[in-house]
Amino acid sequence: MTAGEPGPVDDGDDKGGLRAALSGLTTRGRSFLAAGVAAAGCAYVLGQGDLLRVGLLLAVLPLVCVVVLHRTRYRVAGSRRLSPSRVPAGSESRVHLRMENVSRMPTGLLMLQDRVPYVLGPRPRFVLDRVEAGGVREVSYRVRSDLRGRYPLGPLQLRLSDPFGMVELTRSFSAYDTLVVVPRTEPLPALRLAGEASGYGDGRQRSLALAGEDDTIPRGYRHGDDLRRVHWRSTARYGELMVRREEQPQRARCTVLLDTRRIAYQGAGPGSAFEWAVSGAASALLHMLERGFAVRLLTDDGTTVPGETAEGYAGSTQDSADSAGLMMDTLAVVDHSDGGGVSRAYDVLRGSGEGLLVAFFGDLDEEQVTVAARMRQRARGAVAFVLDGDAWARGKDAAPAAPSAERLRVLREAGWTTVPVPPGAELTRLWQQAGQEHSGAGSTTGLSGGWS
Repeated sequence: MTAGEPGPVDDGDDKGGLRAALSGLTTRGRSFLAAGVAAAGCAYVLGQGDLLRVGLLLAVLPLVCVVVLHRTRYRVAGSRRLSPSRVPAGSESRVHLRMENVSRMPTGLLMLQDRVPYVLGPRPRFVLDRVEAGGVREVSYRVRSDLRGRYPLGPLQLRLSDPFGMVELTRSFSAYDTLVVVPRTEPLPALRLAGEASGYGDGRQRSLALAGEDDTIPRGYRHGDDLRRVHWRSTARYGELMVRREEQPQRARCTVLLDTRRIAYQGAGPGSAFEWAVSGAASALLHMLERGFAVRLLTDDGTTVPGETAEGYAGSTQDSADSAGLMMDTLAVVDHSDGGGVSRAYDVLRGSGEGLLVAFFGDLDEEQVTVAARMRQRARGAVAFVLDGDAWARGKDAAPAAPSAERLRVLREAGWTTVPVPPGAELTRLWQQAGQEHSGAGSTTGLSGGWS
């Protein structure tokens, strides 16, 4: 919830505030003022006293409204709450606005207006008749976007007007909120592949359980370790306090690689190949986290998310929900990179441990296919979803070009499980297809990294 500081709804500088109030004259107020000045001028020329009084009345009325509205001291506090603050593209979020009159006098007619980006819909406006001293008014509106991104909401504006509609003054709060529109995701089926190890449970990897005293591999003492685990022989050898390791489960690892190169995709908008790849990466990330894997997001420029550890995996040291939120927030704003290759991503994989690699590639030329083929050597299992930019540009039912088929063959020979992505394909079906191909080729490709 974001709250605006309660304060008088006017300008601090009397002269500046008065000038702002005069600039707030409505069309009606300006018309009255112009008619009054014209009537007073005609009365002076014609010598008509009654016409002069009418002219003065017409001219003075909007000026009196300006002074009264300028001198009004309302203290109003405003707040905004988003429910929820993170939504998938195409889903709605409700924005709740709360206004409280913290002054000792009732307000007049108030118009409440919130600033929202055009992509979220029309600018919401509400009219509040009268708010008593200490009174509260609550209103809400809905926002929706088919485009992922981070959208600022605010500042909240109040528009004051007099009973005659002569003057309107706008005052703004300073607080903003941010709506995060993340990519659409699809629920993926749990697949059991030949030779796999699940994230937790049967088949999970464990650190060595060493029973012999001479075979113990100690580690340095950490604050909070049980002193009964101190290994005195190693302590004497290394000159610092050492403790025995305990058998602990290790989470299977998964890297989701997203190719963001601008030259790898054609088209733009919600139905473009790039947006499909982003949504596919988001779906894979959430699926692997739900299955208990330690997951990281890697882009072609070598950026890893969350990236807080040396190898950048999330899940083992962070809460899965926080990890998922961080990676989804990153995918909400990810854009094309200007790089021409995926060599930086290969460098990151070359320096990390083994695990499952799930990649979403755009168009790959011969050089990038060679680099991608070498990535397979750094993973225990590798699955590639490859989008053909030309096919996506031609639309549905477009057959893949011969160069694309040849590059898929190169990846398969390197040990990848490759799945071509036709325009508008459902990731759920392709995920099942990858699982079937993986199971059929498990004995020859040696895919034992596991996914489920």
